[in-house]
Amino acid sequence: MTPIAPTFFFYFLSTIAIVSATLVITRKNPVHSALSLIVTLLSLAGIYLMLYAPFVTGVQIIVYAGGIMVLFLFVIMLVNIERAMKEEEFNKQWIAGTVASLLLGGLFLTVYLKGRTIFPTQFTQPPEQMNTQQVGMLIFQNYLMPFEIASLLLLVAIVGAVVMAKKRIS
Repeated sequence: MTPIAPTFFFYFLSTIAIVSATLVITRKNPVHSALSLIVTLLSLAGIYLMLYAPFVTGVQIIVYAGGIMVLFLFVIMLVNIERAMKEEEFNKQWIAGTVASLLLGGLFLTVYLKGRTIFPTQFTQPPEQMNTQQVGMLIFQNYLMPFEIASLLLLVAIVGAVVMAKKRIS
């Protein structure tokens, strides 16, 4: 299996993912960070699509970029942002963060330079056995009860969160 698009699109989506991931951790406004995280997740979905993984792409978009980000934004809106913006929680930890970043960068550089002998040069291509339709048939035929139980638990969690938020506001 070769990727659908040329390497240009891989590097383009990778650059978007890295830049938006950096914006996630550098933005002071949590809503802007959440929006940058959505861009990161969507660019990863594009990379998955290039690797012939349509099911993973769909899950990435629907579950992570859709559902989880709605949950993040819901929590961000419930938290008192004005008070949290005034607090400087991690002001004294920039030295430890810088040291950890330099160590991680050194590890990446070491693996890049000396890791060519560690990893195999030829990879075996796994056969594409399941597609999205087969996964859907398994979920809705063989695993229907666990699927419905999981959806019911998520519904109860959402209703509970709304009830707790309503009590807090009132």
